[in-house]
Amino acid sequence: MSHSDSPAAGSVGAVLTPDDLQVYIEANGIAARLVRGLGDTSTVPLAAAALGVGAERILKSLLLRLRLPERAEDPQPLLVISNGERRVDYRAVAARFGVSRKRVEFAPPEVVLVLTGYPAGGVPPFGHRTRVPASLDAAVLALPGGAAATVYAGGGDDSTMLEITVDELRRVLHPEILDTSCADLTRRIP
Repeated sequence: MSHSDSPAAGSVGAVLTPDDLQVYIEANGIAARLVRGLGDTSTVPLAAAALGVGAERILKSLLLRLRLPERAEDPQPLLVISNGERRVDYRAVAARFGVSRKRVEFAPPEVVLVLTGYPAGGVPPFGHRTRVPASLDAAVLALPGGAAATVYAGGGDDSTMLEITVDELRRVLHPEILDTSCADLTRRIP
């Protein structure tokens, strides 16, 4: 199974679980592990506390929709993987794709579920029902430890986290590296 194949590609309606993600990890020889039974990890502060790590080690897998001029009626999905302490800057994403900020939006939870197979709040960076292009925020590469840094991402539900190194995440995803975030969490981006 190539890493672009999903463990449940044929089951469009089924919600994927951490067990499906574990099968995907094993089938694709990914050096990662699931940390289960953590309690509520649906927010960055809760996940960091449950794991006993700094919030900068928590990654968010956010599904955006881009309304590109050639596909305005059929938005292009983009998975943005960002450091948990940082906010995605829509303007940076829009600039990369040559569109206005108004053409970039978060995917609603039902779209997240249909495309990834996982509910919002537990979306892992890979193992999705549908292959989605990914970008990795450049701030993740600046973590202490660099490519060898251990980080944690959604593990398929709101009580499971995926433990992986930045280097392994890059190997699996082949993401475009973009400066997609801003450090000021209080800054509102219209």
